Amino acid sequence: MIAVIKTGGKQLLVEKDSTIYIEKIIGEVGETVIFDEVLVLGEKIGAPFLSGTTVTGIIEKQGKHKKIVVYRHNAKSTHKRKLGHRQPYTRVKIVEMKG
Repeated sequence: MIAVIKTGGKQLLVEKDSTIYIEKIIGEVGETVIFDEVLVLGEKIGAPFLSGTTVTGIIEKQGKHKKIVVYRHNAKSTHKRKLGHRQPYTRVKIVEMKG
């Protein structure tokens, strides 16, 4: 069974026993996370969300992605700026879908 959940301003297609990377959420490794903003579950479609439907997951890891380099340069001037950024993420394993 598949489901579409909304988390971190994004919509993700998930299945049972799948692993997803989402925007960082508060919680420790091993804790249970409940996603209650479910848009689609199997053949049921919400308007916009399905009531009484939840997707449960377990936090596997809290981490940061690889560093990306952002380089700004203004033409016809000597202004240059180099920045680095590492986006935090949470890795979640989906264990149950109710609804």
